[in-house]
Amino acid sequence: MQSEAKGGWVYIMTNRPRGILYVGVTADLARRVVQHRDGSGSAFCAAHALARLVWAERGEAIEDCIAHEKRLKRWQRAWKIALVERTNPDWEDLFDQL
Repeated sequence: MQSEAKGGWVYIMTNRPRGILYVGVTADLARRVVQHRDGSGSAFCAAHALARLVWAERGEAIEDCIAHEKRLKRWQRAWKIALVERTNPDWEDLFDQL
């Protein structure tokens, strides 16, 4: 019996517009953002107070999301900023839209 692949999310957190960026991957975006906000999501986010979700993309297979996250982490900072600004030019917190 083959199990179905569970989907996931690739996302970017920040502390302010064009601030420090964190690229992550998760199966449960809302839960993960709450973890980042309460300081238990990652040491990096906690250390830099990254609490604003500014970009997220859903993927059908978590394996694809992990591969996409790894690609984004290798991107230049300017490319990540452009990615956010294409869909969220005001760097609004997208958490309430989940």
